[in-house]
Amino acid sequence: MLPVIAVLAAAVLFGTTGTAQALGPESTTPLGVGAARLIVGGTALAAVGLSVGARRQRARFARDGIRPVASSRAVALMALSGLCLALYQPLFFLGTARNGVAVGTVIALGSAPVLAGLLEWALTRRRPTTSWMTATALATAGVALLAVAGGGSAGADGLGVLGSLGAGASFAVIANAQRRLISGGWDAFTVSGAMGAGAAACGVAMLPFTDMGWLTDARGWTMALWLGLATVALAYALFTWGLGGLSAATAATLTLAEPLTASLLGVILLGERLAPLALVGLAVLAAGLVLLAATSRSRSNPAPTPLEA
Repeated sequence: MLPVIAVLAAAVLFGTTGTAQALGPESTTPLGVGAARLIVGGTALAAVGLSVGARRQRARFARDGIRPVASSRAVALMALSGLCLALYQPLFFLGTARNGVAVGTVIALGSAPVLAGLLEWALTRRRPTTSWMTATALATAGVALLAVAGGGSAGADGLGVLGSLGAGASFAVIANAQRRLISGGWDAFTVSGAMGAGAAACGVAMLPFTDMGWLTDARGWTMALWLGLATVALAYALFTWGLGGLSAATAATLTLAEPLTASLLGVILLGERLAPLALVGLAVLAAGLVLLAATSRSRSNPAPTPLEA
C-alpha cells in the first residue's frame, strides 16, 4: 500500500503546478517557468537522489552482495528519463496554448496511462490486467468530463493535439524507463537523481531562449522554489520510489489524481466554480483511483518480465 500512497502523494504535488503558476507574476512565460522548474528541481533531485541512492546501494551490496551494472543500456535509460522530463514541459504547454487548458490537459493526462500500459505491454509481453483497464477507463472518463465541463472548442488544433500526445508519451516513457532500471537492481533514489541531473542540464540549455526577469519578483522566486522543490524534486522522488512496488501502467494511472487536485485547488484558492458535470467527473475520477488503489494492494510482484521486443 505504501507505493500507492507515494505515487498518489506525488500526483497531488504535480497537481499544484497550475495553481502555483496562477499565483505567480504575470510576466512569466511557459518556457521560462519550465526552465526554472527543471533547474531548481532537477538540481535538488540530483543532489539528494544520487547521494541517498549511493548510500542505499552500498548498504545493499554489503547485505546481499548485489551491485547493479552501469551498462550502456542503463545509462541510456537514465539519460532518456531526464530528456523526457524536459520535453514534457514545452509539449504540454504547446497543447494547452493551442487547444486551451481543459482540452490540452485531458489529452496529455488521459493519454499517459494508456500509452504507459501499451508500452509496458510491448516491452514485457504482459497484458494489462482487467482491473487496470477498468480503473484506467473510469479515471480517464472522469478527466474527460472535467475537460468538457471546463469549456471546449468546436474543433481541436492538430499541432496542439500532437503536443499534448507528446507530453503524455514523454511521461509514459519516464515511467517505463524508471521501472526497468529499478527491476535491473538500481535504487529508486539513484534513478530519480540521474533523471534530475539530466533535466537540470536541459533547463540550463533553455535559458538563452527565454526571459527570466520575473525572478526578481518575490512571487517569482517563491513560485520557482515551490515548482522546483515540491513538484519536481519531492514529487519525482516519491513517484520513482513508488514505482518499486507498482507496474509502470498502474503508477501512470494513479497520477490522474493530478487533475483532481488541480480542480479542488482551483475552487479553494482561486475562487473557481465547478459545473455539475465537473462534479460528476471528479466523482468518476476518484472512483477509478480508489478501484486501482484497492486492486493494486494484492499485486506483490509487479516487476516486468525480462523479455523485450
